[in-house]
Amino acid sequence: MLVAAAVCPCPPLLVPELAAGAASELDRARAACSDALGVLAASRPDRLVVVGPADRDGRGPHPEGAPGSFRGFGVDLDVRLGRDTGTAVERPLPDSLAVAAWLLERGGWSGAPIEGLGVGEPLGAERCIQTGREIAGADERVALLVMGDASACRTLKAPGYLDERAAPFDAEVARALGAADVAALKTLDTELAYELKASGRAPWQVLAGAAEDADLAGALLYEDAPYGVGYLVATWS
Repeated sequence: MLVAAAVCPCPPLLVPELAAGAASELDRARAACSDALGVLAASRPDRLVVVGPADRDGRGPHPEGAPGSFRGFGVDLDVRLGRDTGTAVERPLPDSLAVAAWLLERGGWSGAPIEGLGVGEPLGAERCIQTGREIAGADERVALLVMGDASACRTLKAPGYLDERAAPFDAEVARALGAADVAALKTLDTELAYELKASGRAPWQVLAGAAEDADLAGALLYEDAPYGVGYLVATWS
């Protein structure tokens, strides 16, 4: 059963070392993520599952102790998903889960065991929802940390250039996350999300599947679009 969830954005720029002189621009987002992780810790789960977008190499499960790195962004910084279990893990974390690992380390997570799941953008809605059901049904008390960004088309300088559909799409996602509206997340337009480069679509639909019978209340902690990309932080508890 899902007992709590936190939704956070996953830009590597959340890590101050990567943002350098622009680090302060995401201070509010970092603070909101910290508050969201506090909600997860307070729920006292038996297991924390971190779900985030991944390319082909990063898809699938990632065990506790899996390593991640930001060296590809020019910063000598490594992270680990939860505790070092001593088990050799050759496959590195995808960027979204590396950001999650950094957030958890920063917050001093010392609660339940952690595992990661990288989901690919092409994963269909029903498969995402079924995956969420399976996660929620695997333990008595499960918490989710759901990583993903909204559209990347909010301004002319955005990674996906300006698309007038982006702001309404992001507003509806923000409303659904803030209201813990499972039905709305299940029926997100997957094609539109793809066109708007919304990396969070699949992880949000995993959350929707996990939360079907949980009767959780939502709260939107942060909503903004720095750099033309929609970043959202929400909690369900």
